Amino acid sequence: MFMFIIDLFIKTGLETLYFTGALILAGLLLGVLETQSNRNFQKSLGRNAIMVTGVIGTPIHELSHALTALIFGHKITDIKLFQRPDQDGVMGYVNHAYNSKNIYHQVGNFFIGIAPIFGGLLVIMALMGLLLPQVLESFMALLTQGMAVESLSMASFAGVFTAYLELLKLIFAGENFHNLSFYLFLFLAICISAHISLSPADIKGAIKGLIFIFLILLILNAIGLSQSILTVDVLKYNVLMTSFLMIAVIFSLLTFVISLICRILTR
Repeated sequence: MFMFIIDLFIKTGLETLYFTGALILAGLLLGVLETQSNRNFQKSLGRNAIMVTGVIGTPIHELSHALTALIFGHKITDIKLFQRPDQDGVMGYVNHAYNSKNIYHQVGNFFIGIAPIFGGLLVIMALMGLLLPQVLESFMALLTQGMAVESLSMASFAGVFTAYLELLKLIFAGENFHNLSFYLFLFLAICISAHISLSPADIKGAIKGLIFIFLILLILNAIGLSQSILTVDVLKYNVLMTSFLMIAVIFSLLTFVISLICRILTR
């Protein structure tokens, strides 16, 4: 009986990791890139440089929290879409209340916490469709191709990696440098990417929801339903999440490189 319980917890832990592992890794990487990018911009362009990106990126970050909170039935008690950084560097916030006895509300904490990553990415994709439609078309083709994967292998990973390289080549194709919409898209994408990562408060809230996701999976495993529910689409889910997160990382990495160039040029 003891070994059964241990196996149950290990299996549930692995399944939780399957669903959140890419998010956790991407979230950590996005946080590092954002911190370094903002530091470079401030040192090269002055303390108010973060205000330039923040006036666009911060409202999108906070609105992502707010909309997701409403979807999961939370009540928004206070919201600030943009302000000058306070002593803790906070440029915006969303305070929300919920019923701690409601499982749907509790699970919602996880998705509310991670919402800025996907909210920011969706806005970037919408801008891409408006300003660089050929790039968005390429991305959708990539996404469709990835969702058709039936099993993970070195060949499939190599194919996806190659597709992302092709996507970058398309974004920075020579003809785009003669297109004003390219520079507008690049500026807006940088502003959003500079504020797309999760704050400590976001992570703390997401962990609350993650605990309940773990408990739900634990119950499903205990009654024998998890195998039939999780194994069918877990591969496609992981490919979908990885595709979205890779785009977020690409633009955050691009923002970091540009901030580094600015810092070098202004030394």
